[in-house]
Amino acid sequence: MKRRNFLWYSSLFLTGCATASTLPNQASSTRELPATLRFAVTDVSGLEELEEEYGVLRAALVEALQTEVEFFPVENYTAAAIALKQGNLELVLAGPSEYVIITSRTNAIPIVAVTRPNYYSMIAVPAGSPIKTGADLKGKVIAMAEIGSTSGHLGPTKLLLDAGLDPQTEVEIRMLGDEGSMESFKQGEVDAWGGSALNYQEFLQDADNSFPILMEGLPLPSDVFIASSSLDPALIEVIRERLLANEDLLVDAIAQKLSKYRGSQVVLAKDEDYDPIRDVYRAIGQGDFVLQ
Repeated sequence: MKRRNFLWYSSLFLTGCATASTLPNQASSTRELPATLRFAVTDVSGLEELEEEYGVLRAALVEALQTEVEFFPVENYTAAAIALKQGNLELVLAGPSEYVIITSRTNAIPIVAVTRPNYYSMIAVPAGSPIKTGADLKGKVIAMAEIGSTSGHLGPTKLLLDAGLDPQTEVEIRMLGDEGSMESFKQGEVDAWGGSALNYQEFLQDADNSFPILMEGLPLPSDVFIASSSLDPALIEVIRERLLANEDLLVDAIAQKLSKYRGSQVVLAKDEDYDPIRDVYRAIGQGDFVLQ
């Protein structure tokens, strides 16, 4: 997904999306899906942008699910969570960071995940840097993208944790955006850069080997389709089965406009796969955002 601005101060989110009640009783699996399913993408706010980037996917969802699917624009994951909670939205495509927050404040159900090839984070240093190990980053300044970005913030922070560093006290992290973080790094204004492998490959890999990779992370959790708990569990299972059965159709559709999904797979979504994201939020003092 695109980089996200994490809204730490969203009191509306915290108060409007309190923990919901248990799931409704299971309905007959022979029931038809609703005539229309409303569909949102957490990091695309306008209808025009939704149509441009996800219009082909929406059409593929209509074919796969055998029911109408209409866009439901939301400003951010906060609005998506509230709409899910209030029963105004049935389907959401969210990144890993948004997923753990939305599901901590609602009873929304993960349906299927969409893998992303080369979706992992790394930390790079300038050529000739005295920093040779993760532990050497103690006391250093690291440029990252945006607060709450899975690959541009949480992923690199997980690497710091793996190196035994406290990201709150033992390093200085500067959130400078995608382009800003790389430019600051290239200009020597910071000691290291942390971000996504795709950004590194696009902006740094061909720079005369001037920015060697210090640390690489494991693959990050996948983007995920989420269903509102207002849908009967049996119907959610129907949606899951149809999405899995139409993997090629969905991947071909979403990759037409978004190259990051080329070579993706549609797989079962497992909530425990997102625990590393929750761990990072706790480590940076934001555990309230992932309470379950």
